[in-house]
Amino acid sequence: MEIRYDTRAIELHRDGGISGVTVRSGGTTERLDADAVVLAAGGFQANAEMRTRYLGPGWDLAKVRGTRYNTGDGIQMAMAVGASPAGNWSGCHAVGWDQNAPEFGDLAVGDGFQKHSYPFGLIVNAEGQRFVDEGADFRNYTYAKYGRRVLEQTNQFAWQIFDSKVTHLLRDEYKIRQVTKVTADSLEELAVKLEGVDNEAFLATVAEYNDSIDQSVPFNPNVLDGRATAGITPPKSNWANTIEDGPFEAYAVTCGITFTFGGVRINDQAEVLDDGGDHVPGLYAAGEMAAGIFFFNYPGGSGLTAGSVFGKIAGANAAGGS
Repeated sequence: MEIRYDTRAIELHRDGGISGVTVRSGGTTERLDADAVVLAAGGFQANAEMRTRYLGPGWDLAKVRGTRYNTGDGIQMAMAVGASPAGNWSGCHAVGWDQNAPEFGDLAVGDGFQKHSYPFGLIVNAEGQRFVDEGADFRNYTYAKYGRRVLEQTNQFAWQIFDSKVTHLLRDEYKIRQVTKVTADSLEELAVKLEGVDNEAFLATVAEYNDSIDQSVPFNPNVLDGRATAGITPPKSNWANTIEDGPFEAYAVTCGITFTFGGVRINDQAEVLDDGGDHVPGLYAAGEMAAGIFFFNYPGGSGLTAGSVFGKIAGANAAGGS
């Protein structure tokens, strides 16, 4: 097998079926003939213009968790030869990500910019208000949709707040050197340090939250413990602990986009389909750009599973010439 690095595919060729692809490397353009092509070029998460066009206003300001090269080229090339667009084009996988992380992913830090221990604390916006149910479910079932909620807030940021009862439960990503963090011994001191937040409103939010907790239910971080709030909006459905025991820790987050849910339509053989429902001969897709799998939310790890399954199917069928 020949592997080419620093080489960008820019066009598919179709003569009935797929007959090849044009690539560019170092300023040189070359056509490569092929009986089949497998597209596994990711979504359009690294394309600020496409994010804004399809996901909506503000998405040009999201951080990209991974590579800068997932710019939607594969999707656009496929559609240019007749592929049917499919899936949730206004949807994506997006998480809470350190506010001062770089624009694109940093291989040295990896996933360390994510901040996913929020079920054990509170999340507040610039107005000092909560805006999600932090304890709605295990983080694996909520983290991929809460990035969008953070992006919807004023100035696209929020603070995650923890008190000393739970800081020992924070994931390792909270311990990296490149973290936007403040600490304080009192809530009043913490409020002053929460940059961009209405201090008085924050203190009122914490007081209201503390008073709403049913403390007769024991706290258990390992199960949906039902230790909830009552009479406040949004509620906190599990793991509700008072924020009153210092020292306190707070972490600033914004939205980190992982991948987009829109792409091209495939069948169970990973064949790319056209608008008439027929497959485009010789064209296959897998991974993020094979759409129709995720809508609105995402359970952790399922993207890797889908990529592995359809990648195997696409590769086997392309090699077999089906």
